[in-house]
Amino acid sequence: MIEKMKFLNLTGPKAQIDRVAEEYLSKYDIQLENALSELHAVKDLRPFNETNPYRSECKRAEELMQELQGERTAGSSDGASALTVEQAAEIIRSMDQTLTELTAKKEDLEKQVEELVDYRNQAAPFAGLNYDVSRILQFKCIKFRFGRIEKEYFEKFETFVYDAIDTILFECRQDENYVWLVYFVPAPVADKVDAIYASMHFERLFLPDDFQGTPTEICRNLDERIASAKAAIQETESQIHRTLEEQKGRLLNACRKLLQYSKNFDIRKLAACTNRDDHTFFILCGWMTDQDAARLQKELESDEDLFLIMEPDHDNVLSKPPTKMKNPKLFKPFEMFIQMYGLPDYKEIDPTILIGITYSFLFGFMFGDVGQGLCLLIGGALLYRVKKMNLAAIISCCGFFSTIFGFLFGSIFGFEDVIDAMWLRPGKAITALPFIGKLNTVFIITVALGMGIIVMTMILNIINGLRGHDTEKTWFDTNGAAGLVFYLSLIAVIVLFMTGKPLPASIVLIIMFGIPLLLLFFKEPLTSLVEKKSAAIEGGKGMFVVQGFFELFEVMLSYFSNTLSFVRVGAFAVSHAAMMEVVLMLAGYESGNTNWIVVVFGNLFVCGMEGLIVGIQVLRLEYYELFSRFYKGTGRPFKPYGKTASN
Repeated sequence: MIEKMKFLNLTGPKAQIDRVAEEYLSKYDIQLENALSELHAVKDLRPFNETNPYRSECKRAEELMQELQGERTAGSSDGASALTVEQAAEIIRSMDQTLTELTAKKEDLEKQVEELVDYRNQAAPFAGLNYDVSRILQFKCIKFRFGRIEKEYFEKFETFVYDAIDTILFECRQDENYVWLVYFVPAPVADKVDAIYASMHFERLFLPDDFQGTPTEICRNLDERIASAKAAIQETESQIHRTLEEQKGRLLNACRKLLQYSKNFDIRKLAACTNRDDHTFFILCGWMTDQDAARLQKELESDEDLFLIMEPDHDNVLSKPPTKMKNPKLFKPFEMFIQMYGLPDYKEIDPTILIGITYSFLFGFMFGDVGQGLCLLIGGALLYRVKKMNLAAIISCCGFFSTIFGFLFGSIFGFEDVIDAMWLRPGKAITALPFIGKLNTVFIITVALGMGIIVMTMILNIINGLRGHDTEKTWFDTNGAAGLVFYLSLIAVIVLFMTGKPLPASIVLIIMFGIPLLLLFFKEPLTSLVEKKSAAIEGGKGMFVVQGFFELFEVMLSYFSNTLSFVRVGAFAVSHAAMMEVVLMLAGYESGNTNWIVVVFGNLFVCGMEGLIVGIQVLRLEYYELFSRFYKGTGRPFKPYGKTASN
């Protein structure tokens, strides 16, 4: 069902707009509309030109709320209301300054650790050098080079080159690929020796000038400094956590206050201002349910500064009423299917209950089995209870109807000799029909069921047409009154023929079929005539006749194809029974040596695969055979400011 809406205008002193938002609008569901657009005919209206003075504090408050993800239960709404917005902003600024200083300290320490680790990585490869690095760095007449060379070239260098040049080489460390070393050379021949080393792919490395001691001592000293810096980082992180923990109550109250204030301030974007007797007033416009509007009106009676006007006629309102659905708890999960297709227009019928009943019923018919139905019923209910998934609740409802049809068909986990069929066996029930011959009874029933559903959707389309004051849709449409009379006449003739009853006289048949077809053919001129508008025939009379003929042919073809589309319901009922027979045959049930593992996995396979296919096919029937006849789904959702919006 769709809740009835009221459009209201709320007026009061401009300075009290925040009080109105806090005391009234935050307690009710109201969808605000742009007052300047809604009241465009009113003179001397202007928008609010104020900017939020606490925008930066509000942004920082949102960031702090994210840091307190697991602590949002701290604080209280009463604590937040006790604060003024200035006090809340000061709490945020103070906390922000403290956390910024601690964060900057942590970042400096982390940068220091990176530098120390880099220094250590430079010194570590030369740990084998048991000599004070600072003394080497002070050599004047002897040149020195720290670096590394690939192991392959180092072996060649030692074998063929080392003894032939003036150099002293000290190997510090080696791994699978490289040898780290230090070589010394007299200053006069340094350039020549450097060139020889370079030809052997020597990569020079530079050590900082402030290194003191041997590389081993340097690494040990750097490790101590790195550990000390990391400990300082941990202490800073603990200090940040303690600060948040100690102040989380005040912090959350301040965040709530600022966020609520910012939200209230944003109301100004939709409000308008006007002057009267040297005073400035605000005007707010929006939609509320009848119930909430009545409660708000009663509450405002004691507030002398505010004035509320309700607009009873929606035709006098520029914006279209939003759609807020309110359905029984049992059918609420089926709103998921409605939202997938499109919300109903405010003047349309909400098809939630219809789809809840027809979807579950058709699914049960196509998937009739007591055992598998109970599995869907119980499994869906448990999953919905734990996860609150709408699809799980839908599966549970479908499982209930599957269980009922399982009893009617006499099938339990595919076994048809355990319980008697209370109605019929889908694969064995046969009916003889005139002209057609023998046909599976299930197919006849599903076609009749489809006819009934199509008639029902035509009636719903007529109701929607009357609600929307749409003449063509109500009287002359394929699914309107003319189409309904034609289709009912067709059903009556088919039933009389199949049951062997005499058909009406020819003149009666001409009236039954001729008049509705003429109304369908001339629907556009007739609509213009009823609405007292001038009828314009595009393309001339000849084109109008040709186009009308083909449209009538398409209409009659659609009646036939849409009706036969429901045969799939019976086909799946028969195929389900056939698939379970195959499972039992593979399990050796007929021979008496039943393989219960095959039975179990066969049931799981059929339940999963066919259940998914049946669910999709039923949804297709709902969308294409039901909704396409009476439902547009062009409504806009109800998006309230207030408690629902904040939850």
